[in-house]
Amino acid sequence: MARTERLLPWACLLAAALLFASELMTMFEFAPPGGEALAAQDSAERHGNALFVIAGFAALFTIIAVGAGSQPAAMAVGVLGAVALLIFLLSDLPDAGQVGTLDDARQSFIDAEATPQAGFWLMMIGSLALAISGVALATLNSDQLRALRPGARVEPEREDDEPPRAARPAARTHDHPHARDRT
Repeated sequence: MARTERLLPWACLLAAALLFASELMTMFEFAPPGGEALAAQDSAERHGNALFVIAGFAALFTIIAVGAGSQPAAMAVGVLGAVALLIFLLSDLPDAGQVGTLDDARQSFIDAEATPQAGFWLMMIGSLALAISGVALATLNSDQLRALRPGARVEPEREDDEPPRAARPAARTHDHPHARDRT
């Protein structure tokens, strides 16, 4: 098993943590062009806390996939990453930089631009990382997933497909067709 494959579960867990953290942050600030922010929108109110659920299940399925060698759980991580990425691409990305009027009676008819904040960028990184690492995790078979467990023995990879020398039969000189008979 390649050493980089051993990092896949950690990448999935880190991406899930980023998604979870992004849900606690501000997604957009609304300000008139060149002006000060008039309003803000949190990620949780924008997504209805869906990213908490996605992040939690992604972390749980990553642990199950590695702990039990479960390919369906690994596939679920990839699917959850794809869902998080779709939410970002279809819901959040189109609104970034858009200008419109605020739904506030005090601020009527003031155009404001949706400026991406930390939650936007963290969600972008987390959803992309979860999608990529989750799909990569889903490509592993059950034995490879079990080999990713912490403390699992890592065998060095061979450059050739030959068995180790001790496993090959020893060559005899008298069996060789060009060996001379000295008797």
